[in-house]
Amino acid sequence: MIRIGIVDDQELVRTGFRMILDSEDDFEVVGEAADGESSLAMVRARRPDVVLMDVRMPVMDGVEATRQLATSPDTKVIIVTTFDLDEYVFAALRHGASGFLLKDAPADQLVSAIRVVASGEALLAPSITRRLIEQFQASGPPPATSDGEQLLASLTERESEVLAELARGLSNAEIAEKLFVSETTVKTHVGRVLTKLNVRDRVQAVVMAYESGVVRPGSG
Repeated sequence: MIRIGIVDDQELVRTGFRMILDSEDDFEVVGEAADGESSLAMVRARRPDVVLMDVRMPVMDGVEATRQLATSPDTKVIIVTTFDLDEYVFAALRHGASGFLLKDAPADQLVSAIRVVASGEALLAPSITRRLIEQFQASGPPPATSDGEQLLASLTERESEVLAELARGLSNAEIAEKLFVSETTVKTHVGRVLTKLNVRDRVQAVVMAYESGVVRPGSG
């Protein structure tokens, strides 16, 4: 069973999500919260595998709640928002969210997203990665960080190539075609990159690649 927590300040939204998720045999909604602060207590008590997190909420917003939940490797966060990829969603991704969905996404997309994130993958389609890159372009070159540079220096040449292509928004299949290797090989390299960089998923790997200056917006 995939254990799910729902965090949203609108009861109607929480009820709608619960109705969709309760219809899935392998899902169990184990807790709800109406604000970010309450979500922290809910996660500690109920230990969901995946949390659907609203962004704009009273008491504590979803960005800060996500930042605090990122210290718990057993709970993944999906940002669910009305506002598309705005600065709040971008901040939540930087702070450890495994992806985001719009609240008007089809029910089957919500269900699929939860399964993807619960399996340990990032919910970040190539098209979303490219829009994430646009945010970096808009904000200008980020300052390099010594910690990030040290971790990135531990990558092999091929792992660095894979990371660079991830950061440009390519899917595993597209990377495999570009580097003339199998998709399975790419998945192996991606796994090693995440381990060496000590990041939860490819979202955080992409962020680190840009913030450390290894990949520059508009390069390639």
